[in-house]
Amino acid sequence: MMKKLLLITVIFAALILPGCKIGASDAASGKLRVGIVFDIGGKDDKSFNAAAWEGVKRAAQEFPIKLRDVEPGEPTSIEPSMRAFAERGYDLIIGVGFAQAPIMMQVAKDYPNIHFAIIDGAIEAPNVASLLFKEQEGSFLVGYIAGKTTKSDRIGFVGGMDIPLIHKFETGYEEGAKYANPKIQVFQNYVGINDSAWNNPGKGKELAKAQIERGADIIFQAAGNSGLGVFDAAEETNKLAIGVDANQNWVKPGFILTSMMKRIDVAVYNTVRDLVAGKFVGGVHMNGLENDGVGYALDNYNRPLLPQTVLDDVERVKKEIIAGKIKVTDAMAK
Repeated sequence: MMKKLLLITVIFAALILPGCKIGASDAASGKLRVGIVFDIGGKDDKSFNAAAWEGVKRAAQEFPIKLRDVEPGEPTSIEPSMRAFAERGYDLIIGVGFAQAPIMMQVAKDYPNIHFAIIDGAIEAPNVASLLFKEQEGSFLVGYIAGKTTKSDRIGFVGGMDIPLIHKFETGYEEGAKYANPKIQVFQNYVGINDSAWNNPGKGKELAKAQIERGADIIFQAAGNSGLGVFDAAEETNKLAIGVDANQNWVKPGFILTSMMKRIDVAVYNTVRDLVAGKFVGGVHMNGLENDGVGYALDNYNRPLLPQTVLDDVERVKKEIIAGKIKVTDAMAK
């Protein structure tokens, strides 16, 4: 216990130094204060964390808030970082990633008058907004696009950490691909079973190349920083990859077929907006196709790769999912 308190004190002290993330004058600014604690991948991962960062940055531009962020770097630093914000009485503390849910559950209990938001975690507490997504629906759409686009009838999936959440991506992707092309074969691999699986692009590249050697010409990655290795493999072998969470079409122009958009940025922005308006509500906030919480990316980077007939088809499929005519499996459903 003493060791934990010492660690909190050390991080707290570091955060209030000049030039660091949490300024000593924050409370005197008169603005609502929002703190965000990133997952260990950091806010520049071009994917999950980056999408959350875009959301809070946009909120900071549009609303009178004081925004501070922390990139813990390792799992043991997440709780002290979160408690540092809580100790300073921040109005909203955002945790990025399911791994922070058990930590936030305890911190939110210790600070019942502070608002919290957790991305990809479900916490039953009145002061916590749980921001969840129907990843399987967006993955179904990009799987459908892959099934309509593949020339080899073989496609791949590379996940980061082998956990139920990422199985939602994999299952939706496979169902969408087979809905478009019943004879398609889908290869699946995961980078690892612990947190390091999100930060190993070398392994991501190795797995992608192994799938390409088996005939896959399109690979969907849901692997954080490890997914950047999948992009490298696609570029080096003249194949196609599919991005995840944020619009990653720009990362390797011409080699990213599309990206499964998980609108973390919108969910985070809306949470801050509600806080400022005095309308913050705890509980589950679900984001799916019906409210543009997930989808696929289309822009100038990938438009030449997608025939209009495919785009027309996938839009039809999207409407059918929303209407309940197509049922997509939620791999995490009990």
